[in-house]
Amino acid sequence: MIPLTLEEIGRVATGELRPGAGDTVTGVTIDSRRVEPGDLFVAVGRGVDFAEEALGAGAAAALLPEDAFTALAGIAREVRSRSNAKVVAVTGSTAKTSTKDILAGLCRPHARTVAAEGSQNNEVGLPLTLCKLEPDTEVAVVEMGMRGLGQIAELCEVARPDVGIITAVGPVHLEILGSIERVAQAKAELIEALPPGGTAVVPANQPYLEPYLTRTDIEIYRFGEGGDVSLTYFAAHDGQARLKVVAFGRPLTLEFSFSSRYNATNALAALAAYHALGLPLGKAGRGARHVQLSRLRGEEVSLPEGGILINDCYNANPLSMAAALEHLAERAGDHRKVAVLGDMAELGPGAPSYHREVGAAAARARVDVLVAVGPLAHGYVEGARGVPTVRWAPTVEAGLAALRQLLQPGDCVLVKGSRSMGLEAIGEAVAVVPARS
Repeated sequence: MIPLTLEEIGRVATGELRPGAGDTVTGVTIDSRRVEPGDLFVAVGRGVDFAEEALGAGAAAALLPEDAFTALAGIAREVRSRSNAKVVAVTGSTAKTSTKDILAGLCRPHARTVAAEGSQNNEVGLPLTLCKLEPDTEVAVVEMGMRGLGQIAELCEVARPDVGIITAVGPVHLEILGSIERVAQAKAELIEALPPGGTAVVPANQPYLEPYLTRTDIEIYRFGEGGDVSLTYFAAHDGQARLKVVAFGRPLTLEFSFSSRYNATNALAALAAYHALGLPLGKAGRGARHVQLSRLRGEEVSLPEGGILINDCYNANPLSMAAALEHLAERAGDHRKVAVLGDMAELGPGAPSYHREVGAAAARARVDVLVAVGPLAHGYVEGARGVPTVRWAPTVEAGLAALRQLLQPGDCVLVKGSRSMGLEAIGEAVAVVPARS
């Protein structure tokens, strides 16, 4: 972190500042268990109970803020103002974290890069990412989530991005926003926040975004079929993917450390942002080979007799569900295809229909076994006509019991659902419990 004195911290973040082991802050944390010398511990929620523990662990100081979100934003804003790094902000209805991970991997061989950990994309996570900026940081890749209108604009006011990526626009947070048009409006706050001379990276042929792509003082790069960066060839083998793309008129062949076709699309968005940063397209392959995706995003685990667990249970919506099922069909090859699908949350009144559509997608993917978990997952069952074996379970525990009865050695198993379902418990159990012979 670009160092700040306690006096400077006090000017940008109001609250009780308890001094500790130093007068200069070189890091920020909200977890007393992760305190290192020079850190400022910021008490969020019940964190006030651990302030003394943080000081005892060597924190430079502990801040008990009047408002934690405002305090974190103030500190991050100050650090950002002292940095010359180019900031890339990633938002979208799906694939934010994976696109962020791919872009960071592409950048690291060529520029000193800071990137968000996991899904640090809200009013706590984004400031924590910005507080990792060092004096020599050249690129920062941050992630921006939202639950309603105005939230991305607020995050942009802190991060001041130079490049903005919108990965996709689709049916998410509909309980709050009500329509996909309003989802697009919320995501487009990132485009509005870009400075003159900035760059927006958006999907090609995305009609919901077109009304917001009228600025003439920024560059607009499109990715996907017909865009500035497009895919001409994809092949995957043994956890690796070979992509041929045309990027800004230049043909490229790249080897990536993932095997999913949907991540090829994310790679196109990342390549567009990489180019916007002025980094060499001809050398993008150096980072592509070493991309590390965050946990529970298509994470693969070997199962008995050549079986595979695709643990993709961090979150889910109709777009990502369909993409994951397509990947299951490709990855499984001759193995049985088993899909464990949990509820998709926050879809509003149209939730039953969206779940039926995903059930139909499972049938199109020729899934052999479908285990549907959760109250809304009845829709998967209704839509999955033609799937040979279908089970519905009301809870994660019941879903695991059903899966254990059906699982066979050599199966390829996809586990995916919204974060609120907690399907990682099924993924963890499958990874350690042998299949029924």
